[in-house]
Amino acid sequence: MNPFLHLNENVKHNWFSLKELSCKPYNKFDAHPYTKLRVILANGAEFEAVWFLHQFHRHCADNDLRRELAFLRREEQQQQKRLASLKPINESILEHTIGYEQLAVELTAMFAKRESDPYFKKALDFALLEDFDHLYRYADLLDMQKEVKAENLVGKLTEIMPARPTIAEHRCPCDDIKRWCNFNKADLLTKLQVGIITAAEQQTMNYYMNQANFYTEKLGRELYTEIAQIEEQHVSLYGGFMDVNTSWLECLVMHEYTECYLYWSLVNDETDPNVKKVFQSHFDMELSHLATAARLLEKYGKKDWHQVVGDGQFPEAIKFGDTTDYVRDVIANTVTLTGKGEDYVDVSELESDDCFFQYQDQVTEPHRDVASHCVIAKHIADCDTDYRYQKKEHPIEELRDQTCDNTTLGRK
Repeated sequence: MNPFLHLNENVKHNWFSLKELSCKPYNKFDAHPYTKLRVILANGAEFEAVWFLHQFHRHCADNDLRRELAFLRREEQQQQKRLASLKPINESILEHTIGYEQLAVELTAMFAKRESDPYFKKALDFALLEDFDHLYRYADLLDMQKEVKAENLVGKLTEIMPARPTIAEHRCPCDDIKRWCNFNKADLLTKLQVGIITAAEQQTMNYYMNQANFYTEKLGRELYTEIAQIEEQHVSLYGGFMDVNTSWLECLVMHEYTECYLYWSLVNDETDPNVKKVFQSHFDMELSHLATAARLLEKYGKKDWHQVVGDGQFPEAIKFGDTTDYVRDVIANTVTLTGKGEDYVDVSELESDDCFFQYQDQVTEPHRDVASHCVIAKHIADCDTDYRYQKKEHPIEELRDQTCDNTTLGRK
């Protein structure tokens, strides 16, 4: 599929009426878990599109170009509202959060499995374990407070158990800054995956930051507040791979091309007819957005879209599927890694005065007060065990005990 062979800039101003911004929600009891993940993923992409266009607007002196951006931005914003309306009213904040973390696990694992750049793959594997552990923490809170088993929400497609303990994930900010990627040399799939995973993590960060103060129970508020900080670290990690030498107009073409690729993938993977129809309508709109971006790059940037995306042919589509064995392998081999400058090392290799330990001492001590630990400790106190969904024994011996939360692995 090459979207540039299907461009149609004659479709002007794809405005939806206010009534059309409200779509029929999926049924939380019947919808396939992957349908929920796709909706969250598309929503994140639209948030990224809107905020990128706002930032471009704020760094542009040409009002004619700013008006073009305003038209694109309004259409992207309307698309985001339609996607948000697909979430049903009776799906709680915490239930929806399980979807966010399942998406983070499944998408990151899928991307890592097919990533050709070994340095970016390391980053994906590294953050994968942290989101996997977040799923476990939120699942225990859900079981404890709502008596809802997260294994049913994830369709028993994703395991729920600890990985790198969330308490060990708090790092000095400098250790999440890695080497940026040269997009002139990078594989097209790498560029797409950098953009999509950054948008997905940014959406998660925003969701947790905004929901923390709306949660009606103290421990839950504290858990959202804590994990939102880790998601900010992930946004710094992934966003730092974007090519710093790319112009605003080149970024615009890449953003619109990425959205076309994403919706094309979602349409081909979706099984819910109603949701698929929404994805298809947005894909058609994004083709016109891509045509506009290509025209603006040529007019204002004096460049051709080929210089940004090559021949324009899409790489393999995004398709959700089983990642259990891959995730288990990453846990088994990298659970005690932490960031160190532009790379990763085992925590045992750090010097005692490393900034990781200094940051940990300020942020996570005493460990008994850290929400991610308190959630598990309280579940154990109430039920004599934590809540998990495992298909077989945990690959790490230190994480097999379901009557004690490990707060030292990857940290001491």
